[in-house]
Amino acid sequence: MPFDRMNRRQFTTLLGGAAFAWPGVALAQQAGPIPRIGVLMAHPEVDREFQDYVRAFRRGLRDLGWLEGRNIKLDFRWGALDDAALRRRSAQELLDLAPDLLLTQNTPPTASVVELTRSVPIIFVIVADPVGSGFVKSLARPDGNATGFTIMEPTMGGKWLEFLKEIAPHVTRVAFLFNPATAPYVDYYLTPFKAAAGSFGLDPITAPVHNESEFEDIFAAQARIPNGGFVLIPDGFLNVHRVKITKLAARYRLPAVYPWRFFAEAGGLLSYGADQRDIFRRAASYADRILKGEEPNKLPVQAPVKFELVINLNAAKHLDLEVSAHLQQLADEIIE
Repeated sequence: MPFDRMNRRQFTTLLGGAAFAWPGVALAQQAGPIPRIGVLMAHPEVDREFQDYVRAFRRGLRDLGWLEGRNIKLDFRWGALDDAALRRRSAQELLDLAPDLLLTQNTPPTASVVELTRSVPIIFVIVADPVGSGFVKSLARPDGNATGFTIMEPTMGGKWLEFLKEIAPHVTRVAFLFNPATAPYVDYYLTPFKAAAGSFGLDPITAPVHNESEFEDIFAAQARIPNGGFVLIPDGFLNVHRVKITKLAARYRLPAVYPWRFFAEAGGLLSYGADQRDIFRRAASYADRILKGEEPNKLPVQAPVKFELVINLNAAKHLDLEVSAHLQQLADEIIE
């Protein structure tokens, strides 16, 4: 067995043993019923990207003394995004397990849970507009049973356009891609996006997509007019189809800016957005505080603190784009 693997196993063993010795949370929680956290994920379980986010949440819990199978239990339901009946059924199944709190990913799954319970504490993650969606009364004072972590920063729309113009200065017409069903919060992004477009000399247009079959027509239409490009908002539907989207952008030679690094890893030109792993990890701190007795309405909704700029040089080369030294210096990661 390699030495580094042996060290990790030994460390895990020591950590597990420490749970019985610590005078804090781990030992105290074992005196009664083991707390349960129900987790409602928007994406399919087979998607490794989102499995990794769950691992970040688990690591955050472990760092705070919550050891799965010892003093905490997690129950999961996956793939609850664009099927309202499935979302509601999955949410009800989790509630039937009598969880001590719920973790929800994305806006539609959170909406389904909020509709079903006003008593079980809810921590949401990757939600764009929790106030406009009715999940909380205000960011500072949630005033209900839900709180969590947003993904929006007020200048985000302007940053996407700034990066698009810097990497593809010839672009004059930019399409704003989203699915109305899975992004009911679209105006939260669209309004500042349109406001910023004029300062960059861009003509903004909306490009709603309702199902997978429409992608081809939308990209073909944008390619028929010279100097077109795309900006994608955080939208679970677009995440699911990220490989198809990045391939269409390459085929039609359209520069596009994406909200998450996994688009750039799938062949997209450039991504800029919050670090989702960090958000899931931070969500563990709220789970810890709620399980220790704090009320969600006393915990303010938190904004993202870590952002990532990822540039795919292969995609840039395919589009005959020069990536400036300035932009490369700003990047958190360059994909060669």
